[in-house]
Amino acid sequence: MPDIPTGMTAGVAVYDRKAGKFTELRDSERQFRSASLVKLLLALDVLGDDSPAALLETDRVRLTAMLRSSDDAAASHYWTTRGGSAVVTRTASRLGLTGTAPPPASHPGYWGYTATTAVDTVRVYRHILDTAPAPVRTFIMDALHSATRCGNDGFDQYFGIPSAFDGPRAVKQGWSGFTSGGCTTAPAARAVSKPTPATAPDTHAVSLDLVSEALHTTGTVGPDDRTVVAVLTLHPDGTPYGTAYSKVTRLTDSLNVPGAVRPAGTRFGTWGSGVRVRAAAHTGSTHLITLPTGIEVLVGCQRRGERVTIPPYTNDWWAYLPQYDGWITQIYINSPADKLPGVPDCP
Repeated sequence: MPDIPTGMTAGVAVYDRKAGKFTELRDSERQFRSASLVKLLLALDVLGDDSPAALLETDRVRLTAMLRSSDDAAASHYWTTRGGSAVVTRTASRLGLTGTAPPPASHPGYWGYTATTAVDTVRVYRHILDTAPAPVRTFIMDALHSATRCGNDGFDQYFGIPSAFDGPRAVKQGWSGFTSGGCTTAPAARAVSKPTPATAPDTHAVSLDLVSEALHTTGTVGPDDRTVVAVLTLHPDGTPYGTAYSKVTRLTDSLNVPGAVRPAGTRFGTWGSGVRVRAAAHTGSTHLITLPTGIEVLVGCQRRGERVTIPPYTNDWWAYLPQYDGWITQIYINSPADKLPGVPDCP
């Protein structure tokens, strides 16, 4: 049974391809705005049944960036050049999607406002894996298997599946309404389908929720893409990205996902903004990435390093984060003691 955190609205579908059955279904036909999940439909529409070898190099690069790093400019390019809402209509018809629909008439240019469901998302992956021509399957899945931690808009897209499970895995994530992700030191731009008009459209005119923050994690887990996972979520307007990121990961971790391997370690909450993950346990080492504010992190082990002072706190213990292959000072971890309880010392 999915463990849905308080305040979250979620649609969940988990399908075991080896057993040929769903292991989790929870509000799986509830419609959510797709955010970047629509990029899967855009890619399928561009590729059709043709070999990706026939693509122009510019399209190959653009499609790869759209799938691996959730590039919005690429999605906007294909939305514009391939007929906008018609992409959704014809792809939904071709794949037999029952809960997927174009953006509301009041928001025709907002590709991220395409409606979709968790069970339709599973259908999309099953089409890619079991029905699409082998070259199309290989092109799309290679991109999703190599998804980058940082989206091209600066958002850390390793919430949900990538944080809950070790590889092999493939992911396509979606986010909308947040203001900062953590993969850049400067705040990232608001994730919308195109610049917000000076006068915002009336969001009360449609039934699809266009106000709550959306955060979706989808993809495959296990050898041979055994299990398809789709977790679509909404959070109260104004929810910090790190809070939603952690809640979606917690929900995903609670699911029955055959073939999954869960990473070793203990999860702790963090506080503070601009917390840097470093290559070694001192502030002079390479800055690898900046954590989203308030994120939960998986700690593998801890060791003493440089003594850091952030008034009124001082601590010389550092936590190793295996999913970042880096270190943070434990000043920023929510724990009453300098040394984390239940966490082994690093060798």
